[in-house]
Amino acid sequence: MAYATGHVLDDRYRVLGVLGEGGHGVVYIAEDELLGAKVAIKCLHANVSAEPGFKVRMHREARAMGRLSGTSAAQIFAFQKAEDGTLYIVMEHLVGRDLEAYLLDIERHGGRIDAQRLLTLLTPIAHTLDKAHELDLVHRDLKPGNIFVLDDSSRGGIRLLDFGLAKDLKADSLTMEGMVAGSPAYIAPEIWRGKAHQADRRIDVYSFATVIFRALAGKTPFDGKQPLDRLLFEVIRAPRPSLHALRPELPALVDDWVQKALAIDPADRFPTVGKMWSTLASIVETRGAPALAPTPAVTEAPWEVDIDVDLDEEVRSLRSTELAHGKLGR
Repeated sequence: MAYATGHVLDDRYRVLGVLGEGGHGVVYIAEDELLGAKVAIKCLHANVSAEPGFKVRMHREARAMGRLSGTSAAQIFAFQKAEDGTLYIVMEHLVGRDLEAYLLDIERHGGRIDAQRLLTLLTPIAHTLDKAHELDLVHRDLKPGNIFVLDDSSRGGIRLLDFGLAKDLKADSLTMEGMVAGSPAYIAPEIWRGKAHQADRRIDVYSFATVIFRALAGKTPFDGKQPLDRLLFEVIRAPRPSLHALRPELPALVDDWVQKALAIDPADRFPTVGKMWSTLASIVETRGAPALAPTPAVTEAPWEVDIDVDLDEEVRSLRSTELAHGKLGR
């Protein structure tokens, strides 16, 4: 159900307004009356909350973001079920704009983001993805809209959002054979081939490389707005475009990076985000400067995430439910 301004959720979170709304739910800005701090609350629509598959996905999102303590993943405080049955996640309130809006603002003035600036900006995201992969978590929906650039008034920085499609490599897959989940221009070739259940962390390598290409070139390697059959053909068969041709100030060697980062066969791709990132840094850095340092060890204690949903019950419910083809896709 929708919550009006002033509604107090579970005697703690007072709704202040709506931050955004999509097909699956609403994100509210609210005040945590216990702590006196603003938070964001992501609520599933009632019809979606009733679907066991989405319950499991939301639980995985909370668990994934909670396990990434000490990284640039958006911080999760709680995963709860309200008295009316609504599932919701309480997370940190972010002030700023997503990477797509950040890039468009630069491009409106006829520019492109400086490669060194991009390295500085996205290094925490590369580190976060490496940490997620160490935990056998794959994001699966990397795109500029899921990377959030904080305002300086919020102490700057960047956050990785929306683990709603995250796949735990140690858990049962929620994606059916033949299904495609994600954002078209950023989806890896193996996903388009209908092998989502076999996909591993190299799909994040491909998608993150596509984010980098879009940031530097002003467009994605393949146009996600064209007919899907044409996009599918280009992604799984077409030659990879030249980034050097679009950004001549970058070394010609950057095209070798593009070929490997966006390789059609995942076996030909960089095996990790860290390797892809350090290779790009060594190309961009002047006079052959050394690559970026490896991901630092996380020493911060894990966040305390209050989870009030019986996942075992939801999984049993999911397994007993006959799901139509594509029902869990976005």
